[in-house]
Amino acid sequence: MAKLYLCRNFFPDISERLKEEHSFGSWNNVEEMPEEELLRVVSEVEGLLTCANRTSAAAFEAAKRLRIISNMGDGCDHIDLAEATRRGIPVGHTPDVLTETTADLAFGLLIVAARRIVEGAAFARDGRWKAHAHLDLPGVDVNHKTLGIVGLGRIGTHIAKRGRAFNMNIIYHNRHQHLQAESMVDATYYSKLEDMLADADFVVLTPPHTAETTHLMSWEQFRAMKPTAILINAARGPVVDNDALYDALKTGKILRAALDVTDPEPLPLDSPLFTLENLVIMPHIGSAVVETRRRMWTMAVEQLLMGLRGERIPNCINPGVYA
Repeated sequence: MAKLYLCRNFFPDISERLKEEHSFGSWNNVEEMPEEELLRVVSEVEGLLTCANRTSAAAFEAAKRLRIISNMGDGCDHIDLAEATRRGIPVGHTPDVLTETTADLAFGLLIVAARRIVEGAAFARDGRWKAHAHLDLPGVDVNHKTLGIVGLGRIGTHIAKRGRAFNMNIIYHNRHQHLQAESMVDATYYSKLEDMLADADFVVLTPPHTAETTHLMSWEQFRAMKPTAILINAARGPVVDNDALYDALKTGKILRAALDVTDPEPLPLDSPLFTLENLVIMPHIGSAVVETRRRMWTMAVEQLLMGLRGERIPNCINPGVYA
């Protein structure tokens, strides 16, 4: 019987499966688990289930018995994958099950920003709606516009499909051309990011967060965009340079933006970004649908058990450990 630790326990009824074979503890506070607490508890565990918890080289050094990490979520930029691989520890994640849900939210934010839905709700609630005015909150059309996607992977492809339903022209930028996804949604590839930004009416970000994509959207990229363009970030907060975004929105380099992710998370209330009326900020809820989160948790638990049995996990983000 192995000892496990869950950095959250979102669905206790599913977690009970672990008790059939192992014992586990869990972090049950509302606040995010502090890194120092993780360092304290990992010393004796063989399996760890994470939920966006920073798992640094120090954590691996403390976790002398660790054999498997299972992450509830797709992105694993919070885990030191190089250190995990060096120590032969597979890291599982939960792709695919959240793809459609996250694409829904990303395209929803596009419409929210285009039609100023958040502003409109506040306009009515605050008593500013006095009559049927001509153009109280002028928005922009979505139909027949050009949708630029940065990162035409699983989620990006499903966002493009939603764009097609709105008769949008799909263009995209990847580090490498993605012919299969391109053909699925009839998209046009741009090898240079700034060229794609110059042609897009809406830009949706979905790339993974890596050293190369940190501040992928910064001063030069915002200067390349149309002043009528709208930016949606459904990737990771650090993909966007906060200072450059603030300047772009404040000075009219771009029209509006909507973020489901920020850097850091949660975004401090004194952040200048909260002062902008042409910016919508959401609390990272891309996969926050009960059915989706249950599927993610089930997959994370299953992969934790598989790893402890010495089986190859199906969604390993560092498959080099099996070489």
